[in-house]
Amino acid sequence: MSRYILPSGMRYTSLAERELFYRQEFDLKQVSEWLKPFESLGHIVFAVIMGRHTHIFRKEYAEDADATILIDDYAGLEDVKTQIHEFLPESVYYDRNLYTSAGKILGQELAFDLDPENLTCPIHGTLEDKMRRRQGLGFCETELEMVKEETVKLCERLEQLFSHLQIVYSGRGFHIHVLDKETLGWKRRERSSLARKLTKEGFLIDEWVTSGGMRLIRLPHSLHGMVSRIALPITVDELPSFDPVTDRCCLPRFLRR
Repeated sequence: MSRYILPSGMRYTSLAERELFYRQEFDLKQVSEWLKPFESLGHIVFAVIMGRHTHIFRKEYAEDADATILIDDYAGLEDVKTQIHEFLPESVYYDRNLYTSAGKILGQELAFDLDPENLTCPIHGTLEDKMRRRQGLGFCETELEMVKEETVKLCERLEQLFSHLQIVYSGRGFHIHVLDKETLGWKRRERSSLARKLTKEGFLIDEWVTSGGMRLIRLPHSLHGMVSRIALPITVDELPSFDPVTDRCCLPRFLRR
């Protein structure tokens, strides 16, 4: 399988580099701070994917390399980190649903997902063009800059609707999390209605994520193993000057040496 074409400096992370990151650099204090608005409200489920896109995984887990493995039975974040370290995954997520101890859904965090491959690139064309070249998840510097601009515009629109937003550079594109607690109780139809409305207004979003069809979202401060970048919370004021290709704040230590 050919590798995805990525911006200069972005590349797949090796198993040794993943091991180094999750042993020495993965900051549970920052993860705990991110989850603080939700963890008091219900049980949080985590998930990992070991090698679906990079085809890099531990040999003993070859049969499950493409699978989404849930981490729902854990004693605390240290235990979650231990399990992540065991799997050395290319991606780590958390479930936006909040659960009771019995598994009943209490609510869901509202979020928006903007990815560079969904834009029409003046160089590489539409998503359909990229898919034909088997580069559906590949992207370039131009698309990265375009999706950043789209994220700024969407944030400005969402600030008219919500009071507490948080942006996360996901490693490829950007996620916008709505932390207004009343949205936790929104039904699927309310989420879908908002997603359709924003799409009609011309905003680039993944409606499946916003509607709740896709519950998993990348865990901030984890490593995106397809591009060797840290998923990083960032403010809307920092976004215009943020360059994930060169910005050291999202580079793991193994690339800063």
